[in-house]
Amino acid sequence: MSREKNARGFAKSHCVRLLLPQGEKGRAFCEFWLFHAGALAIAALLLATPAHAFLAYVSNEKGNTITIIDTEKLEAVKTVKVGRRPRGIELTKDGSELFICAGDDDTIQVLDTKTLQITGNLPSGPDPELMVLSPDGKTVYVSNENDNLVTMIDAQRKRQVGDVPVGVEPEGMAISPDGRILVNTSETTNMAHLIDTQTKQIVANVLVDGRPRFAEFKKDGSELWVSAEIGGTVSVIDPKTYKVTQKIRFEIPGLSKEAVQPIGISITRDGKRAFVALGPANRVAVIDVETKKIEKYLLVGQRVWHLAFTPDEKYLLTANGVSNDVSVIDVASLKVVKSIPVGAFPWGVVVAPQ
Repeated sequence: MSREKNARGFAKSHCVRLLLPQGEKGRAFCEFWLFHAGALAIAALLLATPAHAFLAYVSNEKGNTITIIDTEKLEAVKTVKVGRRPRGIELTKDGSELFICAGDDDTIQVLDTKTLQITGNLPSGPDPELMVLSPDGKTVYVSNENDNLVTMIDAQRKRQVGDVPVGVEPEGMAISPDGRILVNTSETTNMAHLIDTQTKQIVANVLVDGRPRFAEFKKDGSELWVSAEIGGTVSVIDPKTYKVTQKIRFEIPGLSKEAVQPIGISITRDGKRAFVALGPANRVAVIDVETKKIEKYLLVGQRVWHLAFTPDEKYLLTANGVSNDVSVIDVASLKVVKSIPVGAFPWGVVVAPQ
C-alpha cells in the first residue's frame, strides 16, 4: 500500500471515530478535516524518511589502515587494518570491493566492503601509488612509481592485461568520460602522458610545471586539469589539441609561494566549480571553472591531499595528512562544517552509497 493511501486511511479512521457533527455541515467539516489531516500525515511520513547516507573510505598512509566514515552522522564508524603504506584507493562500480594501493607491499589489496576482509590482490608493479577505474568498471589503471609503468588490470578476472612505459615517478591518473584517453602524470619528467586505451600507446606528452601530482577531466571531457605541486599551478589542457590553454596560480596572503602546493582536484558534475587541495597551505581553493578565477580559499586541516564528493555533492571530504583528520565542506554554502579524526597520515578518500 502506498504512503498516501496509508495516510488517508489513518485520517479517515480518525475522522469516523471522532463522530463529528451530523448532516451536510458535519460531512463538510469532516471532509475538510480529512483533507488536511491526510496532507499532514503524508508530510510527516515523508519527513520521517531517512536521507541518503554514504560511506567514505580513507587510506591512512602511516597507520596502515582504512577508516570508514558515515557521511550522514559525520563520524568515523570503523577502522580496518590493511597492508603497508596504503595510498591510492578505488571502489568498484557496485561498491562491493575497495582496491587499495599498498605501496610498501608492492601490491593492490582487494577489500570486501561488506565483510571488511581482504579477499585477494590485483597484480601490479612495484610501489603502486594511484589508480583509476575505467567508466565501464572493467579495467583498473595503476601508476607504479618505481618502475615507470602504468599497469592495466582486468577488474573482474583480476589479471594484468597490459602495461605502458611512461615518465619517471608516475603518479596522477585520470580517465576521460568516454574511456578512450588515459592520463598519467610523471613527477620527475613533469609531463602529462595521454594514452589511447585501445592501442595502449601514448598519443601525446604535455609538459606542465614541476612535480605534477594529479589529473582530473571535466565531466563533459572538454578539459583536463593537472596539478603541479612544486610549480604551484594547475594546467588546463585541451584533450583534443593536447595544448595547455591556461594556468591557474594561487596567492594566499601571509603564505609563501613554496607553501602553496596543489595536489587533489575535484570538479562538480555540472562543470561550474572546481576544488583544489593546496597541501601544506592547509586550504582548498574554490575556482569558477568558466572564468578560471579563484572564488575563495577554505581553511581545512594540515597538509590537505586528496578530495572526494559524496554522490549527491552535498559534501566534499578532504584527507588532511598531518592533522590526521578529514574536513567536511558543505558544497552549497562553501563552509567547513566538521573535522573528523581518522588514522595516521590520511592520504586518499573515496565515497560510495551505503
